[in-house]
Amino acid sequence: MKFRHEWKHEINYADMLVLRARLAAVLAADSHAIDGTYDVSSLYFDDMRDRALQEKRNGVGRREKFRLRCYNRDLSFILLEKKSKIDGLCHKVSAPLSAAEARAVIDGEMNLLSENQKPLVQELYFKMQTQGIRPKTIVEYTRDAFVYAPGNVRVTLDYNIRTGMRRTDFLNPCGATVPAGDAARILEVKWDEFLPSVIRDIVWLQGRHSTAFSKYAVCRMYG
Repeated sequence: MKFRHEWKHEINYADMLVLRARLAAVLAADSHAIDGTYDVSSLYFDDMRDRALQEKRNGVGRREKFRLRCYNRDLSFILLEKKSKIDGLCHKVSAPLSAAEARAVIDGEMNLLSENQKPLVQELYFKMQTQGIRPKTIVEYTRDAFVYAPGNVRVTLDYNIRTGMRRTDFLNPCGATVPAGDAARILEVKWDEFLPSVIRDIVWLQGRHSTAFSKYAVCRMYG
């Protein structure tokens, strides 16, 4: 299991413009984006006690959460993901799902899930059975993404964060979302064993500090 380092910084609009120009001058744009930008849609899962939400708020060192994810609302490519965090290090595993498989996950169709041979689906099925994990809310945002090969660095600028309130109809491409209040813009930096100094210099901003910002937690304030 390979873990990655992760920094998050809350930034303002002016910061974002400065960072976007700096990053574009040195890093490559994400090859899957359109002009370096794409929209992210996620459906997050939690149990009846909102364990994932509460552990995030309480700063628990070891935690995990499940989500469905697609890009630019393209439902031909859906991922089931589990993101784990251990003492500040992150690990993510994913499995591609068909729309029918995603529907089974959303609706909690246990018979279909029990027959699915994908290990991540099996793990989610077990935890749905034993922990009562269910869909909670949709989270959407726009992302500018940049990559840098040394250190396997990925830098993203996330903004326009929106919540589905209590909506869980992830497969509805016309489903409405609303702005998550005055949610901050977020700079995220992820890397493997080392972070090159050139990247440190690019992302450094006066007065900005690392944060434990969670888009899921912000969006759950509204449902």
